[in-house]
Amino acid sequence: MSYLPKTPSTRHRSRSEAKTPLTPSLAVGLNSLSLATPSKADVSFANPFAASRPSSPAKRSASGSIQVSESLQRQASTGVIRKGGVESRLDVVTRDYVPPKSEKKRSKSQPSRDTRDRFITTRDPADDVAATLDLMSLNPQSASPGHTARLAAATGVPLNRRVLSYHEPPPPSASDPLLAQAREYARPLYARPGALPTSTSTATTGAKGRKISTQPERVLDAPGMVDDFYLNLVSWSCLNIVGVALAENTYLWRADSGEVVQLGEAPEGSYISSVEFSNDGLFLGVGVGTGAVELWDAESQTKLRTMSGHSSQVACLSWYQHILTSGCADGSIWHHDVRVARHKVGELIGHQGEVCGLKWRSDGELLASGGNDNVVNVWDGRIGDVAPGTRSAARWTKRNHTAAVKAVAWCPWQPSLLASGGGTSDATVHIWNTTTGARLHSLPTPSQVTSIQWSPHKKEFMTTHGYPTNAIMVHAYPSMERVAEIRDAHDSRVLWSAIGPAGDVVVTGAGDENLKFWRIWEVPKVRKSKESKDSSGRTGSTKSDILRIR
Repeated sequence: MSYLPKTPSTRHRSRSEAKTPLTPSLAVGLNSLSLATPSKADVSFANPFAASRPSSPAKRSASGSIQVSESLQRQASTGVIRKGGVESRLDVVTRDYVPPKSEKKRSKSQPSRDTRDRFITTRDPADDVAATLDLMSLNPQSASPGHTARLAAATGVPLNRRVLSYHEPPPPSASDPLLAQAREYARPLYARPGALPTSTSTATTGAKGRKISTQPERVLDAPGMVDDFYLNLVSWSCLNIVGVALAENTYLWRADSGEVVQLGEAPEGSYISSVEFSNDGLFLGVGVGTGAVELWDAESQTKLRTMSGHSSQVACLSWYQHILTSGCADGSIWHHDVRVARHKVGELIGHQGEVCGLKWRSDGELLASGGNDNVVNVWDGRIGDVAPGTRSAARWTKRNHTAAVKAVAWCPWQPSLLASGGGTSDATVHIWNTTTGARLHSLPTPSQVTSIQWSPHKKEFMTTHGYPTNAIMVHAYPSMERVAEIRDAHDSRVLWSAIGPAGDVVVTGAGDENLKFWRIWEVPKVRKSKESKDSSGRTGSTKSDILRIR
């Protein structure tokens, strides 16, 4: 049996009959209403989609079919309609759109006044945008030929360059392109604020008009130099001899003659981890990766003895008279008396990490040490007999650094001052008063501090740095102002430094396997006398020695 589909009119009727049946009173009310006749006679009222919609309330009132009461008219005029006890406010616009009137042309001496409303604007947005673009144009048609150039000069905006730029591109590196590319990749990782631009001139003007050359006076090839932050591989004696460790070999270079002598060799399978000349320059202490400490005669190039006992590499050494102090990777510090067979005369326990910085004060009363545990210790220099289980305690312990402390240096003209420098994550120089234990100054730097050298003639000190600057910096004391900076002093991080016997030239070593000699300070001019010269008529300045070996 087939069913005919229901038309929309059928569904409409069935739904109305089911839900809202017509009562007799409702039918009488609907018959009393008179609806407007459709404009077209052929429209069928049976189809709701073709029937005309009821006219709007305004049309009804005009036709007279529905009478609008006076209260309803008053409510509509005020914008409030009450229906079923619920009030709703309508957004009634009481201001019609008025096109702008054409203003009369005024002379240039009589400016026009804008009388339009600022809040309910009647301006065309397209005209405003066009006028704004015309005002922003740097080269309007009515401008003079030099108007653009004068405007650019006044505002400081270049016309042929980008307005938004962080900084100028760095100058091209003169070293190996692969090494330069690797350094550029690593530069953001070690960047520090406060760096000066790269030194490109031949001389950097320092305090009081003095100049510091940015070019080394001499460069020595040092093949096999180990690129290790924790080792100490360069020392300069008071007899003008430079000791340097290259892998498993130790060499001496005489600055007066340029002669190079191989002093010794580490045991098979080991390497040289530190070198340090004695105060008189006659002996050289050599630390070995196995934990042994060797003693060499610098004049005869013979090994005098081997002092063993450390469990791992000896990364730093320091002399005071006949006491040779060594710092070990296990955190221990030993005092060796080179005059007696039982060489160990003291042990200092105060570091939890490798001891990589060690320096005696010139009077021997205090010893400063820095370690990989970010700690600076100042020890009492008095040495007594060592009994089993005897341990010493540091006089001062400073934990202000946040990285390994390798750079420690005593001030030669104020013995109570101690300078210490931190590694990569710290990059700060602290100045300590070892009498009171107070921290006097703190100097943030752009990169890790690898060594510190005080000037014996000026109130200044020098620092060497690693990535990313690889710089040599000179600072004034106590103002801590930067006197000069030599950027990219080496192609790799500057790890070691030593000052010459005259206090004017500094030698630096780096992982690029080079030794460079820099004239940082000048020897004060004194009145020449016969006592100041030796039998050969040569003064003790390092300057004459370096010029002679050229």
